Amino acid sequence: MSLLAPTRQAFFTDRLLAQRQASPATVTAYRDTFRLLLRFVCARTHTQPVELDFADLDAPTVGAFLTHLETERGNSARTRNARLAAIHSLFRYAAFRHPEHAAQIARVLAIPQKRFDRGIVEFLTKTEVEAILAVPDRDTWIGRRDHALLTLAVQTGLRVAELTGLHRQDLVLTTGAHVRCHGKGRKQRSTPLTTNTIATLREWLRTYDAEPNAPLFPTRTGGPLSTDSVEWLLHKYTTAAAARYPPLTGRTVTPHVLRHTAAMLLRQAGVDISTIALWMGHESIASTQIYLHADLALKQRALDRTTPPGTTPARYKPPDPLLAFLQSL
Repeated sequence: MSLLAPTRQAFFTDRLLAQRQASPATVTAYRDTFRLLLRFVCARTHTQPVELDFADLDAPTVGAFLTHLETERGNSARTRNARLAAIHSLFRYAAFRHPEHAAQIARVLAIPQKRFDRGIVEFLTKTEVEAILAVPDRDTWIGRRDHALLTLAVQTGLRVAELTGLHRQDLVLTTGAHVRCHGKGRKQRSTPLTTNTIATLREWLRTYDAEPNAPLFPTRTGGPLSTDSVEWLLHKYTTAAAARYPPLTGRTVTPHVLRHTAAMLLRQAGVDISTIALWMGHESIASTQIYLHADLALKQRALDRTTPPGTTPARYKPPDPLLAFLQSL
């Protein structure tokens, strides 16, 4: 067994679990990264994973692995960068345990994140939201559940994992109605509910009398919905809504599009960007700036305040009342 094998094991047990207390999602993402990396290196070197050493994971090899992710596995630049972040985390930990490999570790840590184009966020208009929400059959148990879930998603902007992780006790429909969720980065946050959302959720709970720790949106068997299930039902309802509202034809509507929609509806209502950041559970307000770029009404107001080229700025003078009367005839 090489020095790298126990270092990898200690990285998960000591660094991730004991020191950082990483979430299960983080541990899973890091695990998958190293499984892919080890399989790639073993195929190139014909060496068993436990026998791989630092020399087998040098900077050129890691660079080749990242290229393999994009060209052969079809991963995006974001996924490539996430895999690289996991590798960097391991090598930073290894630098403390194996200073004799400092030079090689430094070369791996010097591999940069890849830059990528950032498009304008996709979101739905109020009319498109209403068209999708009108599809679920609220005379059925499944339809009431799905209608309540989508209504809550659009109004609160919860991430899909936050939605599927909700329990009955996380919902408060009395005075000061709100929903509590355990969000990204281990942050707890509460989001207030509108009158329409409260009425929808009460309608759902009248036919779903659950225990406090039961999933708020369960499957037929009582377990929590998976994120794939939410994506599937949203695709189903969007396709059905497109038959009634053609602008939805061909649109790719994901749970994250509903999250963007919630933020854009707040922005269009005049809510300041710092409040939207708190509402969405963003770690930094910089993450919320994307909604300013997508707000065409804000840009139009800025354009209306400018003076077109080739014109002379002048003060507004109200017309003479008599001339204004004659002009209106």
